[in-house]
Amino acid sequence: MFDKIREANNRLKGIAHHTPVFTSDTLNKLVGANVFLKCENFQRAGAFKFRGAYNAISKLSDNEKQKGVITYSSGNHAQAVALVGKLLDVKTIVVMPQNSPIIKRTATHDYGAEIILYNPETSIREEVAKDIIKKHGYNLIPPFDHYDIIAGQGTAALELFEEIGRLNYVLAPCGGGGLLSGTAIASKGMNPACHVIGVEPELADDATKSFYTKTLHSIKNPSTIADGTRTASLGKITFPLVLEYVNEMKTVSEKEIIDAVKFLFFRLKIVVEPSGALGIAALLSSKVTVTGSVGVIISGGNIDAPTMKMILDSQD
Repeated sequence: MFDKIREANNRLKGIAHHTPVFTSDTLNKLVGANVFLKCENFQRAGAFKFRGAYNAISKLSDNEKQKGVITYSSGNHAQAVALVGKLLDVKTIVVMPQNSPIIKRTATHDYGAEIILYNPETSIREEVAKDIIKKHGYNLIPPFDHYDIIAGQGTAALELFEEIGRLNYVLAPCGGGGLLSGTAIASKGMNPACHVIGVEPELADDATKSFYTKTLHSIKNPSTIADGTRTASLGKITFPLVLEYVNEMKTVSEKEIIDAVKFLFFRLKIVVEPSGALGIAALLSSKVTVTGSVGVIISGGNIDAPTMKMILDSQD
């Protein structure tokens, strides 16, 4: 898989943004380590998802591209697939939950995708997409459980290592496990001794339970503010990869997530969505103790105004 990440990195050169790495003296003092933030909130479409989407769709045959692609997503993957479809002139259909953030839905539409809404309380998104595929023959580009998607997501960590050098720890958020497994494979490929930590909300701790019990757990529609981690479970591909390459999993509370978003906004002056702040939440809350050089994947910055206002107005 590490070779596939390197291939994806070559494929994405000049297409995906080489996102900046931020540091903060204040953060370093609070954590007691040198922390390097890989800021995928500055990626095209506002999140790391562009990497995997472009890698997967660009590898389709001309005939497959002509048929069009379909995906299901609460937002960031939806936007990424829509943007890639626009860039490569491929028709895109996106199945989105009715409660997905307006900012993500609007951006997906503006990139040219056809959006099909569903009620997550009564329908399963995979089944909705499957029915549409039967009728129209679209190619499925899933949000995380796909080798080309995972390889693309791993390029963010690869870039971080190439820029910073040796890292002792890497933290990444976990929803369906595409970013986490790709990050872990890239990190171990660059430094086999690197300690990789996945972070998810306490309210959506399916991956943590799965990791420690070695049995796949699922949580339907968790009510966490970190909407990018509301995926019910790890996938058939990502689960074994997480077990093989990730060293530990940690969870953070809703308050700790909110505090991390506020810290990044007020101290580093960057806008990060709750899912993207999970690694920082783990560090600031001391759920994770680190030394040396630490990489943190800031996965995205797509947050709507009401949610950001609520976070910034919240009292400690």
